Amino acid sequence: MAVPTLCIADGIYPTAFFYRNSVRRLTSVAHDRFTNPKFGIDGRLRNGPKVTATVNPYTYTEAAQPEERKSLTDFLVEARDFVRSDGGDGGPPRWFSPLECGARAPESPLLLYLPGIDGTGLGLIRQHKRLGEIFDIWCLHFPVTDRTPARDLVKLIERTVRSEYFRLPKRPIYIVGESIGACLALDVAASNPDIDLVLILANPVTRVNNFMLQPLSSLLEILPDGVPSFLEENFRFEQGYPFAAMFETMLNETDAAQIGGGLLGDLFATSVNLPTLARIFPKDTLLWKLQLLKSASASAKSHMYTVKAQTLILLSGRDQWLLNKEDIEKLHCTLPNCEVRKFENYGQLLFLEDGVDLVTIIKCTYYYRRGKLLDYVSDFILPTPFELKEYEESQRLLTAITSPVFLSTLDNGTVVRSLAGIPSEGPVLYVGNHMLLGTELRPAAIHFLKEKNILLRGLAHPVMFAKKYGSKLPDMHMFDSVRMIGAVPVSNINFYKLLRSKAHVVLYPGGVREALHRKGEVYKLFWPEHSEFVRTASKFGTKIIPFGVVGEDDLCEVVFDYNDQMKIPFLKNLIKELSQDSTYLRNGEEGEVGNQDLHMPGIVPKMPGRFYVYFGKPIYTEGREEELNDKEKAHEVYLQVKSEVERCMTYLKIKREGDPYRNILARSLYHFSHGFSSQVPTFDLRNQ
Repeated sequence: MAVPTLCIADGIYPTAFFYRNSVRRLTSVAHDRFTNPKFGIDGRLRNGPKVTATVNPYTYTEAAQPEERKSLTDFLVEARDFVRSDGGDGGPPRWFSPLECGARAPESPLLLYLPGIDGTGLGLIRQHKRLGEIFDIWCLHFPVTDRTPARDLVKLIERTVRSEYFRLPKRPIYIVGESIGACLALDVAASNPDIDLVLILANPVTRVNNFMLQPLSSLLEILPDGVPSFLEENFRFEQGYPFAAMFETMLNETDAAQIGGGLLGDLFATSVNLPTLARIFPKDTLLWKLQLLKSASASAKSHMYTVKAQTLILLSGRDQWLLNKEDIEKLHCTLPNCEVRKFENYGQLLFLEDGVDLVTIIKCTYYYRRGKLLDYVSDFILPTPFELKEYEESQRLLTAITSPVFLSTLDNGTVVRSLAGIPSEGPVLYVGNHMLLGTELRPAAIHFLKEKNILLRGLAHPVMFAKKYGSKLPDMHMFDSVRMIGAVPVSNINFYKLLRSKAHVVLYPGGVREALHRKGEVYKLFWPEHSEFVRTASKFGTKIIPFGVVGEDDLCEVVFDYNDQMKIPFLKNLIKELSQDSTYLRNGEEGEVGNQDLHMPGIVPKMPGRFYVYFGKPIYTEGREEELNDKEKAHEVYLQVKSEVERCMTYLKIKREGDPYRNILARSLYHFSHGFSSQVPTFDLRNQ
């Protein structure tokens, strides 16, 4: 194997490391463009600059599987080779870049990975492939014999950060850190408030739990040296050797496999892992790492008040023997731009767990950006078929209960049960009515991707994208799926950018007032008197498609609405508090249209009926920019769109009366006799 050249501190030096083919020299990191198929910004599958006629990747999401990732065994094998390659003195800490992280876009930001207590730098090994598509990844490796103190490690990382920031000052630098690495990342951010950093911290330790640490340190002190060679030479912990099988049986029978639970248990319970673990953590090294953790956490705690970086904290729900939850709350409160996500069913080694995908987490939280500010349009990363499958699974109950019917209108005016009347090329603007709580968009988003390979970019309330610390607004994770499929905060600039990028955009002029309507207001529009969306749409020749949705009244009924809640002092104060904590829209509107107060209506379920979505005939604005720049002409089109939405709703309310499968019982019987994957018929479309 060739001897790689790795970055050590400020320079590039040859090293005696004989790494496997999983790493590469940083000096040869190429900024090549993707050569594999990718998606364009408008949501259409592309290969290079041209639209291809390839199969829609979202058509058969039932068979979609997560991308193949390296396993825990790969981590241990490569960690063993790293330790063997360290040799005697091991040398100082150094950066390496995994080979599987080669196919990325040239504008990808830099991601620095700072390892946890293991120090190998391989903690992201199961994430490398996907992360490498959107980041330039450097991982820091601490040789087993390295004893660099925390303050010098911070200086080493700072030099790298400053060097890369000087080279690309308009691009953010991501720092992903685990335990010790998270503490070092906080220190680096505190010392460099002028550099655009994004911190992703897994189980950061800002105060060591001495109740657990002190007995562990005392136990290590009395252990003999030379444990790795003793285990390997005398007991032969290798697959197929009798002692290995005997030891595993003993562990299983005594429930020792549950040490720490989850992944930690897997590491310790598999006997063949013990020599590798013992080599990564010889007694002296482990004692040093515990002291390093204490000093790094103390320094991070003292400096966290000066951290200005955007921060995402990821917390495991199990194995938290070093973590102090009170300090996490304090950290969350102190950092000015911080979000915390909890993973209750996962252990300490979060990034090595099955089911934890860092790219998906970054996408759901909208933490991926290529410039100083997040651009919800150009920085958006489309969902993979497997992510759509998971989203579809989360919506399966709603889809099964409501069995949506999608209708569209062909150019000749014929109504068809499909999306055949939907233009493939954008920009397209879908303007319609909100049902209660906006439940109609979720099944529509799935249907558009699977039938047309079109991603709908819904303009959503800002409450789904930001929450102040201590606010009683819903937790952000409740809206992860909405953000995953392309929702953006409603604003003039986002609307403009989406149309400019030829996207398929969904707009609800009725907003919150329509989605949180009162008793007796089903299918009533609360649109503003005037709107600018027609004039903006005409600038890009946008096709405007009015649509109507009905079915809410067959699913539930509002029994405790806004007016009822405002009569109760406690709820009235809560509504005002929630509304003040969110971005208030429609400040210029008066009356009910301008009432955008947030609340949760009290509802009672009904015997489920069916959802119906009807897309009307497109209204073309191409070539009419000068005409529609006139406010009166634009207002005429606005009223035309509103009238078409009302017509679509009226059409559906009348036609559904003739649907023999409107009731869930009739649909269930049809599924039993024709199969659960069969499409349930609806009303006759021939009599239009």
